[in-house]
Amino acid sequence: MVLTGKSEVVLSVYIISFLIGLPANLFALYAFSVKIHSKPLPVDILLLNLTVSDLLFLIMLPLKMHEAASNMTWTLPYSLCTINTYIYFSTIYTSSLLLMAVSVLRYIGVAFPITYQQLHKPVYAVVISAVIWIISTAHCSITIIIQQLPSLGEKKSGSCYDEFTKTQLKVILPVRLEVFFVLCLIPLVICVYCYLSCIWILHSRPRISRAKKQKAIGMAVGTLAVFLICVIPYNFSHVVGYYENKSPEWRDYALLLSAFNTCIDPIIFYFSSSTFQCKSEKFIFRRQRPPASGLQMQSTNSSLD
Repeated sequence: MVLTGKSEVVLSVYIISFLIGLPANLFALYAFSVKIHSKPLPVDILLLNLTVSDLLFLIMLPLKMHEAASNMTWTLPYSLCTINTYIYFSTIYTSSLLLMAVSVLRYIGVAFPITYQQLHKPVYAVVISAVIWIISTAHCSITIIIQQLPSLGEKKSGSCYDEFTKTQLKVILPVRLEVFFVLCLIPLVICVYCYLSCIWILHSRPRISRAKKQKAIGMAVGTLAVFLICVIPYNFSHVVGYYENKSPEWRDYALLLSAFNTCIDPIIFYFSSSTFQCKSEKFIFRRQRPPASGLQMQSTNSSLD
């Protein structure tokens, strides 16, 4: 079978993402599992969930490869299309919300180190992760409704969540717009605020070493770059599609950038996990409490180790 230009591009991106992302995320999964088993820290629990999300995305990727190899035609059982679509999009938005949670945790660790120590319990990260999974999977249940609810129109043979009837578009386009604001724009704004605040705080504290400042700033910039490059383009297609009353033709290409996120996440977030950690065993309250500024400086330095 001769592949079209679009199929070749999609297949190439998926293969590259799979070959790089799978071993990288498996390594990250092992690393975080070991760290959580020995010293469970909130940031590691969140990043472990991010790794699991990426792995679920990668596990379903061979089905998308098969679709691309078939010239963007779905030849497998349609039930697999529904499952693949649901998991595929759920993991994308789970990652976005986890990025937001990590940014908030880092901000609290730098701006309010004493409060961070008081909230430094793994159970909070577990609860937050569970809520994030529920929110993302609940929103993405629209993919199952659109494909399986008979009243919304007949599914088109050979197409997997690509071609929609007018009735389906009336339902899915407003939902996509809501998803853009709730699962993309709001997390992005929170990430930008938290990381810019972290950078400002670190620069205003001269006692923190330059190397630690550069490392923290570099990870913050890298995280925001991933968010802007891998998350925003596809989600912006929801806004365009709502006003054009159809799915944009470039939507599939924008979605490819989300696949690259699985390659970058393990690199950035594994190494950044030690950048903003507040190690409770190094934080000791003495009988004679030191000045507030010194205490905050000590905690901030430990959070950047």
